[in-house]
Amino acid sequence: MAAGWVPGRQHAALAEHWADALSTHRSPHGHPHALFPAAFETWAELGELTLGPAGPGQAYAATGVVIDPLRGLHWARTLGELGRALGTELCPLGEEGGGTALLAIDREARLYCVDHTGDWYLGPDVLTGLTTLLTGALPHRLVPPDEAL
Repeated sequence: MAAGWVPGRQHAALAEHWADALSTHRSPHGHPHALFPAAFETWAELGELTLGPAGPGQAYAATGVVIDPLRGLHWARTLGELGRALGTELCPLGEEGGGTALLAIDREARLYCVDHTGDWYLGPDVLTGLTTLLTGALPHRLVPPDEAL
């Protein structure tokens, strides 16, 4: 709530603007962004919030988050490939750590993160995933099945 969120917050016009921008963008090789209701609903409720960390962190340093899917505008190919590997589709949600990682949401509203160290599963829903980042809780690293053994 300190960041400006209130129950029932809805910024549908902003979410529509973001959906329009993402739907018309293509990567240099023609990769489009996936768009779906879970992303739109999350953008409308949480869009433009800047969330600060809640303390020093539990397992990792806690980090702040900016909800702005246009921060992932040029990540269509990466999100498409990761989504296919996960058997879903991913759409950008924002970024964490001052731009060090991209946040993405899937069709089921699960939250993921992509950074220079790899791909991460943050939680089964957006609020749980955001809590993982804001508290520095331990995320789950995504690895190919042959590397998980």
